[in-house]
Amino acid sequence: MSEQITIAARFLTSERAVVHMGDCLDLLRTVPDGAIQLIVTSPPYNIGKEYEKKLKLETYLAQQAAVIRECVRTLSPRGSICWQVGNHVDRGAIIPLDIVLYPVFSELGLRMRNRIIWHFEHGLHCSNRFSGRYETIIWFTKTDDYTFHLDPVRVPQKYPGKKYFKGPNAGEYSSNPLGKNPGDVWIIPNVKSNHVEKTEHPCQFPVELIERLVLSMTSEGDWVLDPFLGTGTSIIAAIRHGRRGAGAEIMPKYVELARSRIAQAIAGTLRTRPMDRPVYDPKQTGSKLTVSPWPTIKTTEQPVLLEKKEGYSGHENS
Repeated sequence: MSEQITIAARFLTSERAVVHMGDCLDLLRTVPDGAIQLIVTSPPYNIGKEYEKKLKLETYLAQQAAVIRECVRTLSPRGSICWQVGNHVDRGAIIPLDIVLYPVFSELGLRMRNRIIWHFEHGLHCSNRFSGRYETIIWFTKTDDYTFHLDPVRVPQKYPGKKYFKGPNAGEYSSNPLGKNPGDVWIIPNVKSNHVEKTEHPCQFPVELIERLVLSMTSEGDWVLDPFLGTGTSIIAAIRHGRRGAGAEIMPKYVELARSRIAQAIAGTLRTRPMDRPVYDPKQTGSKLTVSPWPTIKTTEQPVLLEKKEGYSGHENS
């Protein structure tokens, strides 16, 4: 970037990037009413990670409500809040945090626009339930007159050559040349060991996930705020697209990491996964790791899904 941007430690509307070390409520109290266009974050899931103390669910929800209430105060009338969450786990049972947090937003008068499913293919492997491979982004707005730009986040059409076959537009292409709406299921790789953005943070989210929200819900010069900043991803996504970014983080080592990554983003040297890159398919690249070294082993007498049976056509009346 050609413009000189400094990373401030306290919030002023004249700044471009703000990293506050400490409690997010302390940062939020310094932000004027209605100053923020997009609040986007991935808060602790109350599962006992190093940056959180596991609490009773009721206590955790009360803490989240206090933060959300202050976020709503700082939100522009045309602004959006995107809360990216997974599951709280209690004695082996999962509790979807988007479900239990919904009443908090609703009672504050916010309107849900989408429940976006973020699907990824890597994570912990479970043996007594299906492995979790998605999280959710619950998107709320303060009013019905909210900012939303679809064109910057369109994705390639599945059938770009399709044409109208009848009516007044017969023979003309039926799809938008800029691409299609990405829908509410987003397939974006999560940040694991071989991801170009991986740091020591255990729950880092990818820049491209936040870029899609920044581009669609803000305009150049708008403020993006992340109350649980982590490694600075939200500010990085904001700065890269001409927005302003602010966030709070309580862990000193992550504050330093966030500052370093944001500085690299400002300088244009930070390596990130491009938004338009297709998800890696090892079979298409001919990877030998996709060939099983074991013969087919039947471990149960129960029929296996999609198991091929000799003489079975798949149709009852064949």
